[in-house]
Amino acid sequence: MGARDQEEGSEHPWSPFEDAEEWDLAQWLVKNLGQTRTDEFLKLPITQNRTKVSFHNNRAFLQKVDGLPHGPEWSCRKVTVRGNLDDENGVPLQDEVELWSRDPVECVKELIGNPFFKEDMAYSPARAYADHAGQHRVIDEMWTADWWGETQKALPKGATIAPIILSSDKTCLSQFRGDKSAWPVYMSIGNIAKTKRCQASARATVLIGYLPAVKLDCFSSDARSLARYRLFHHCMALLLHPLIAAGQNSVEMVCADSLVRHVYPILAAYVADFPEQCLVACCKENRCPKCLVAADERGNGFESVMRDPESTKEILERRKNGQHPPEFEENGLRAVYKPFWADLPHANIFWLSPPIFCINSIKEEMDARFKAIPDYPGLHHFKKGISTVKQWTGSEHKEMQRVFVGLLSGAVPSRVLAVARSILDFSYYARLQIHTTEMLDALQTALGVFHTNKDVLTKLAIREHFNIPKLHQLTHYVQSIMLFGTADGFNTELPERLHIDFAKDAYRASNKRDYEEQMALWLQRQEAVFLRGAYLHWISQQPQALLAGCTEHHSFDSDSDSDTDLEEVEAASSNTTTIHTGHTLAKAPAHPHQTVEKIVTAHGATDFLPALQSFLRKNLPHINIIPGIQDHFDVYRQVVIEAPPDRRVGDTPKRWHVRARPEVMGLVLRAYTLLTVYEWHKYALYSPSLVNSAYIPEPSLTLSGSHLFDNQTLPLDCSKSLAQHANSAATPPSSMWMKSYDHVI
Repeated sequence: MGARDQEEGSEHPWSPFEDAEEWDLAQWLVKNLGQTRTDEFLKLPITQNRTKVSFHNNRAFLQKVDGLPHGPEWSCRKVTVRGNLDDENGVPLQDEVELWSRDPVECVKELIGNPFFKEDMAYSPARAYADHAGQHRVIDEMWTADWWGETQKALPKGATIAPIILSSDKTCLSQFRGDKSAWPVYMSIGNIAKTKRCQASARATVLIGYLPAVKLDCFSSDARSLARYRLFHHCMALLLHPLIAAGQNSVEMVCADSLVRHVYPILAAYVADFPEQCLVACCKENRCPKCLVAADERGNGFESVMRDPESTKEILERRKNGQHPPEFEENGLRAVYKPFWADLPHANIFWLSPPIFCINSIKEEMDARFKAIPDYPGLHHFKKGISTVKQWTGSEHKEMQRVFVGLLSGAVPSRVLAVARSILDFSYYARLQIHTTEMLDALQTALGVFHTNKDVLTKLAIREHFNIPKLHQLTHYVQSIMLFGTADGFNTELPERLHIDFAKDAYRASNKRDYEEQMALWLQRQEAVFLRGAYLHWISQQPQALLAGCTEHHSFDSDSDSDTDLEEVEAASSNTTTIHTGHTLAKAPAHPHQTVEKIVTAHGATDFLPALQSFLRKNLPHINIIPGIQDHFDVYRQVVIEAPPDRRVGDTPKRWHVRARPEVMGLVLRAYTLLTVYEWHKYALYSPSLVNSAYIPEPSLTLSGSHLFDNQTLPLDCSKSLAQHANSAATPPSSMWMKSYDHVI
């Protein structure tokens, strides 16, 4: 990194620029202006006469930028592809394509040695438990899952694994016309915490190459698809070749904590959409890239024999030698005789792709029900229904899922509702950021309920079959989470976001001709500026004594096994942070000093006094306060309930806005429902759709959503509330709580 190079020299931190102000200007120019605009800016009289920077034109400016320390160098390799078509002279047609790449081992060095990730880095596997007895295992980060610990056993003592996480996705560069495409390959390491890896601004995921995205017109149409498969694997083999020796023999690397370790970079995960998973696995797209399930049996929900890398390589080798092994067709393989993963050590490619999951169900008759959902804080209101939505985003899908079970209630047969609820349960469990073994059991149970009831969809002529690739992928979810950690660390949204920075913006900065080389140079300059900026920020945070002191790195003691043994930690005891809950009210009440009679008549709270007395007896038995008809109360229109974040779903604290207004004749009745649940985790394990869904109430009810509060005392400053759900019952098959009013406050 640039920081190390700077430490070794005697130049000031802003070199080759004159001072901090000139560096700030240079940073702004690189990030915001193209070369033409930069040249125009530098030639302005005000810039030349008043600013007087050390570079007078764009060429001189770029020379200084190119002098900054940057990441691993880019290189271009020419790959000649000979087609099966001949030209007019009978000579086979050829295409020469370019592979732009960086050394992945050098990229690992940059990532694992970046001090910015020091507090978010792990170097050894660990076991986490939610209890003292070690009965309830917790799985979240990659180092708490099984793959790391099992792979660690196969390496020498003192070894440190750098789990390589690859992702790739072909993207279009031209917006309105043309067919310019790029095929970026991104890389991160599992040592970095997933929350940091998934932040595009943290640059914990780096670009290591551009695969050739070409048409291959030198092949006939029937041979072109297989030729693209082979070209992909050939280029990926060239790109990842340095990982073979490094994964076998290790490489000494300076880590973020300044220790030197023997690091084994090993391919651990490959994040891609389903077609690209099949491309990586060398199988047809009507087959599973993980297991050997038959093409017409993918919807049965049963587990099949997993694919094996060694047997797959043997079958492909026999096919290459002119034999016709029956396993080739039985396994649904493609004739890619040299897969890129064939020589990578400790890599089982068939386990490396976490499953992709989505639900996309839209029905015209649901529009009215979407519109009928009352507006509620934190709940998206589809006031125009869903039929007008042309492009669905991931966030819109999630919002739709929150109300989907309620929308179906009463409109479809009970088994159809069970199918919808079970797949939603699976969806909510699958997206949890922390799993326990019990939650994984519940996830598997939800999938079992779906497969038990899904035949009703064929009986009702909704579907003819369930041989859906993504549906079959759900059978591998639990095993994937156990191996590599929770699925939120391996989603395909990050590569799509990185396309903006590493592909589309880079392409726009080029002249659109021979753009790959220009894109690589532009990215190198952007990276150089980012690294220098990160270094300047780092030194600004360091005490002067530390900066002037020792800079030598400590060697890793290979006799110590503190980084290689499987550590066992207790998740619950490691968190000593005090959890704060509470509520916020307006500084002044909307209706101060109200009598009980006024509250009953003006606000419609007919059972206010008995409900308040009941609440105080149940929740504050030690306080001898009995409110009476003679008392006065302040009435507020809104209370904000504040709760700590639930680490299973995110790090953001929860805030619920609960509003209360008197009923107005002629307007739709709305109620903000508070459901107080003690030991709420029991309900969450039963059905997460209870927590995340809202439903349309029966005519006698006014519920608009379900929210759970963990053993909190709710303030009685709103004009309406609900008593506890002690007399409620979960109504099958939706498992939603159908609540009748005990008391109205």
